[in-house]
Amino acid sequence: MELIDRFEDYVKSHSLFSRSQRILLAVSGGVDSMVMMSLFSECGYNAGVAHCNFQLRGEESDEDEVLVAKEAARYGLPFYNVRFDTVGEMERTGESVQIAARRLRYDWFRELCEKEGYDLIAIAHHADDSIETFFINMLRGTGLRGLTGISMVNGKIVRPLLFASRKEILDYAMAKEIPYREDSSNKSTKYLRNKIRLGLIPRIKEISPNFIRVMVGNVKRLTDTQLFILHAIERIRSEVETREEGLIVIDPSKIDSGFPLNFVVYELLGKYGFKGDVVDSLMNTLRDGISGKRFYARDYMAYTDRGKIIVACIEEDDPCSVQVECTTDKVYAGNLILMFHKLEVDDVDTLVQPKNVALFDADKLEFPLEVRRWQEGDSFTPFGMNGTKKISDYLVDEKVPLPEKRCQFVLLSGGHIVWVVGRRIDNSYRVTDTTTNVLKVICEVV
Repeated sequence: MELIDRFEDYVKSHSLFSRSQRILLAVSGGVDSMVMMSLFSECGYNAGVAHCNFQLRGEESDEDEVLVAKEAARYGLPFYNVRFDTVGEMERTGESVQIAARRLRYDWFRELCEKEGYDLIAIAHHADDSIETFFINMLRGTGLRGLTGISMVNGKIVRPLLFASRKEILDYAMAKEIPYREDSSNKSTKYLRNKIRLGLIPRIKEISPNFIRVMVGNVKRLTDTQLFILHAIERIRSEVETREEGLIVIDPSKIDSGFPLNFVVYELLGKYGFKGDVVDSLMNTLRDGISGKRFYARDYMAYTDRGKIIVACIEEDDPCSVQVECTTDKVYAGNLILMFHKLEVDDVDTLVQPKNVALFDADKLEFPLEVRRWQEGDSFTPFGMNGTKKISDYLVDEKVPLPEKRCQFVLLSGGHIVWVVGRRIDNSYRVTDTTTNVLKVICEVV
């Protein structure tokens, strides 16, 4: 069966969309999205084409844009494009390039759908992408949900090429003479996905030539298992979770003793954004009978009280304070993940780092560190300066928007602010010529 026939069968069998719906195609210029555009056109679906130019690869980015516009016109499809100052956005928010680009493009896709009347957004992820995501999540640590790869449908987003492998898509492009462009960054092993794509998976294929087909089946079975668990968890939730005076109360004693308690609580709290290692710490306090210690997700706070788990929305005046022990490698604070890496100074390639990365003289730090929201009266000595400055004045000078200002976090050592997270470190804790040990802290927005 040809790829185009399998495409139509996949769309119909999973009821992804109908011919009456308007579909916005996210087309980068790479082989996957260019083939997707061809398939939609050949099958007569009502589609438009959206292209993002992130201006990260100079002329390459501009040539991608030209190709997509040309092919959309050849197919007679509406074409929309936008140019993002991605580097400027990274500097403004402290996000990594991947997170900044993802947020920018999906926000724009949704705005475009609302403005132009599109029902769904089609993304050209394929089977190999889903398998790579499986390994990425497994290596970073995940529950079953993270091992189900990329979802076929997520709200208004559909992925109609998950049935096909990268090789099948490339073969179709060659046979149909569909033009496409290679992104030079795809050959770089700087990113974990590319290390898996270019290093790990080819070696596994040497052992198991049918690896992609086998993994597609594995991921489908894992997805079915996850769906079963979700339904089971909701039944358990109805038995153990109540709402009292605006608080969500979970009573672990009502969970069947035959069930793995940590796993069930992890799934219950996952609905509110709590991560696995946060839930593990919470469960330790529950077992030890400790009450009152707070744990944070993006929008919720949880604590244990007399054998129960209490979940509440984070209040505006909540400092969201989290302790960082010397052995800690990752903490969650509000909408941030902070990752801690201890290095010798010789292992630091350069002292010039993006704003979401901070380097400290580790021997000047006093553990436990603390991450919390900034408070009135907080001050620090900005890197490169001698005198102190109030955080409130610093944020005004940096023209930080009010919503971001309210959510600004700081990192403290011995009660002293060492980093206005994602912006600037304190000059007293910088790496100098006498530094031997370095603490590298990476901040990501979730």
